[in-house]
Amino acid sequence: TGLDKESMRKVRGKDIGFIFQDPMTSLNPLFTVEDQMVEAITTNLNLSTDEAKKRAVKWLNAVGIPGAEIRIKQYPHQFSGGMRQRVVIAIALSTEPKFIIADEPTTALDVSIQDQILELIKKLCKDHNVGCMLVTHDMGVVSAVTDRIAVMYKGELMEFGDTQDVLGNPQHEYTKSLISAVPRADKKLDRFPLVTYIEDVNEDGKIDVKTHWLGEAIEKPDYEGPILSVRNMNLKFLTQGAFLEKNRSYIHAVKDVSFDIYEGETFGLVGESGSGKSTVARAITGLYPPDSGEIIFEGRMLTDIKSEKERLPIRRQMQMVFQNPYSSLNPRMRVRDIVAEPIRFHHLAESEAQIKEIVDDLLDHVGLTRASSGKFPHEFSGGQRQRISIARALATRPRLLLCDEPTSALDVSVQAQILNLLKDLQEELNLTMLFISHDLPVIR
Repeated sequence: TGLDKESMRKVRGKDIGFIFQDPMTSLNPLFTVEDQMVEAITTNLNLSTDEAKKRAVKWLNAVGIPGAEIRIKQYPHQFSGGMRQRVVIAIALSTEPKFIIADEPTTALDVSIQDQILELIKKLCKDHNVGCMLVTHDMGVVSAVTDRIAVMYKGELMEFGDTQDVLGNPQHEYTKSLISAVPRADKKLDRFPLVTYIEDVNEDGKIDVKTHWLGEAIEKPDYEGPILSVRNMNLKFLTQGAFLEKNRSYIHAVKDVSFDIYEGETFGLVGESGSGKSTVARAITGLYPPDSGEIIFEGRMLTDIKSEKERLPIRRQMQMVFQNPYSSLNPRMRVRDIVAEPIRFHHLAESEAQIKEIVDDLLDHVGLTRASSGKFPHEFSGGQRQRISIARALATRPRLLLCDEPTSALDVSVQAQILNLLKDLQEELNLTMLFISHDLPVIR
């Protein structure tokens, strides 16, 4: 604590490695992964640029990124959320620090990669006698990896001790409540248990669909069968350009995918990080045009639509809740304008007064106060931002809601509230949902 800024800068990276929670904001979007890894390695270790490049590829392979020699030349936006997290972990570990602070290092990763990364961190700690402070809300990770545990709530230390003692025989009421709220993988739940110790936790009131704005009749096309059909969809991304087609390299993100979703049901899409789950959702919404295959929504072939004017009515009926609430909300807009934007865009209200009434009502129903409408996104926690994203998605009264890992960055208490909210909304509004996750207890 007594070091000046320049002395502290020499400690960071070389002696203390930091794995940040949100890889999209901790990676520079203007530089390739190779540039950022080589900079970290050459700054902290006495290695040449060529040696640093070889070391960078080695660490990308170690954290489970396939085709590391090619992918190291790419930019952060060309990676999935889980893949970006692996890059951040590789950067932190590549300098061989003496102490590692890992802030939610595996929230965006599936169980197989999560286990691989945690074993890698454990091995590094044992082989090189490195200390590690793991900050997480995942009780499974705490149980499997840590030797000692400290439980915090509202800035205070609630409980401290050996991991097995704290988890096996918790003394504080908050710790007991937190452990009991972890969803079981072997049992399907009608509702997710809440952390009852938290005094402001509450279940939101029901919607009367007959009288509520969200329940107003929306024109329903005349079609038969599933509300959404995906047939033999293929999508690939260019990783290495060349003048001749034969010299180009591609990543096949989606290969021959087919499924049907029927009205009113929740369809779960699971898989490892980087397996193409988010790409499928983005292709359905038209953000990525598929290379081949068919996407049929309410009897209409979406892959045949060429103009944005034709696609606009479809966009209104199909909304998406993105994985990262930090980057999917405009930081310069107030919450009232974020939620109202789709209502104004699709001309769903007759006046500004009606828009304000609708926005207030939506915020109420997702568990936020009306007073919060005047705030900016950075003034909210991750769970609250995800609620804002859900409110914005509901603003167009969609018939299909695509939820891309909506709870991956949330602790069990907030996760339970968000999942219960989505379940209630589906039942009340007869919503159809495509739910993407790598968390099997959540999908169950």
